[in-house]
Amino acid sequence: MKKKYLLHVCCGPCSVALFEELQKEYDVTVHFYNPNIHPEEEYEKRKYEVVKLCTELHIPMVEETYNPEGWFSWTKEHADEKEGGERCQKCFHFRLNSAVKYAKENGFQIFGTTLTSGRNKKASIINAIGKSLANEYGIEFHEEDWKKGGRQEQAKKLIEEKGIYRQDYCGCIYSKRKE
Repeated sequence: MKKKYLLHVCCGPCSVALFEELQKEYDVTVHFYNPNIHPEEEYEKRKYEVVKLCTELHIPMVEETYNPEGWFSWTKEHADEKEGGERCQKCFHFRLNSAVKYAKENGFQIFGTTLTSGRNKKASIINAIGKSLANEYGIEFHEEDWKKGGRQEQAKKLIEEKGIYRQDYCGCIYSKRKE
């Protein structure tokens, strides 16, 4: 029997090359929780692409409530930082904490995230947060740098083939502004 795996997903481009790979080994459910994405129209575009992929591949998806107010409150003291700083770490923690809590409460044995797929995202930072939360909640974390192993190239190919919307910024309003 395959382990139940909850995969936190940020967008279609970051997940498209991973779904089928993970489905071979795990019983995957997608967790979409991204209150950092602004404006809400952008959030809806990204969610649409994830829903489309999940439907195509018969992967169940859960969406937690879009809560930008909670996210702003959590990150407000770091609003003026450049992308990649402590605000981003707090953002990763905010979203992964929601994923691990959901996983624990719903009988998943393992959780992971597509966040390490992002070309500007440091897997060492994201994986450290994931492992820390896994220890706190008593659940396994799938530590991976999804940029490796030809996955970025595969994702680029699939994005083009499937016509997946590809955003030009991380998601939060702060990453959209010019640095």
